[in-house]
Amino acid sequence: MLVHAITANIDYEFAADVRAGLTKPKQKELPSKYLYDEVGSALFEVISYLPEYGLTRADERLLQRHSNDIVERLPGPVSVAELGSGSGRKTRQILESLCRRQRTSYYPIEISRSALVMCERELSDIDSISILGFEREYLDGLLEVAAQRRAGHHLLVLFLGSTIGNFDRPAGVQFLAEVRGILQPGDSLLLGTDLVKSSAELLAAYDDELGVTAAFNLNLLVRINRELSADFDLSHFEHVAKINHWARSVEMHLRSTRRQKVHIRAAELSVDFAEGETIWTESSHKYSLEEVVQMARATGFRCDAQWVDDQWPFAENLLIAE
Repeated sequence: MLVHAITANIDYEFAADVRAGLTKPKQKELPSKYLYDEVGSALFEVISYLPEYGLTRADERLLQRHSNDIVERLPGPVSVAELGSGSGRKTRQILESLCRRQRTSYYPIEISRSALVMCERELSDIDSISILGFEREYLDGLLEVAAQRRAGHHLLVLFLGSTIGNFDRPAGVQFLAEVRGILQPGDSLLLGTDLVKSSAELLAAYDDELGVTAAFNLNLLVRINRELSADFDLSHFEHVAKINHWARSVEMHLRSTRRQKVHIRAAELSVDFAEGETIWTESSHKYSLEEVVQMARATGFRCDAQWVDDQWPFAENLLIAE
């Protein structure tokens, strides 16, 4: 049974972040976390099934094949916190393996209430599990989970998919260091990382022929219209995927197709757009295996094991807090 924690009120923060991002002088941008409202979360689930987007299937294959290996490397007993659980579909493998060994407390941490609801539906049938969800930012939720740690329990933090890739590299290292600061020695972090691949593969994955990724990206403007009383005209914006070779990343943008002005009442903001000007909404950075080992070492972890998919370059990395 999932018991929802007291939810965070993000309306003010959303308006403040939109105002800050759309007034940046060189490149307008919006935080990628706001892509995942109820509609955005559902669209991302569809994206995960697209033939061009192999990342989610690689993530799931690795967890299905190696969940027992992962669990065997963990000291017991273990409680599980997941940063960005999504629907919980791919988490099932780890939790089932762990629940065969012990009764397990699972704490999904999400800013999307709809994702927490999907997670409850997906995982509530597992035997020997208790679920308490937190509608929080990642680190705020993890702090609350750590405060509930039972004596003698280690904590396994799941950060699956390629969410670490949404941070630029310095910010990603900083985030891992902050996670490590919350953990105790012997706790663990299972980190998913998408690996370097060709530009053609990346462009196909982030700008699919059916236009699902475009709908996912444009839905951010729909959300701002709905929640912040804005007047974005979606017919005057288009989805664009760009390769950033220097950063080893793919970027998602929303490009204005004409000169226009947009009003966002709840943010007390009017924004001018030039024709061709973009809003940068998400980046997905790609890594090498050795780079992950170095990131772990730099942030107080030891990389205990890495598992790599044989169909789509993607890795699960088990990091142990030292």
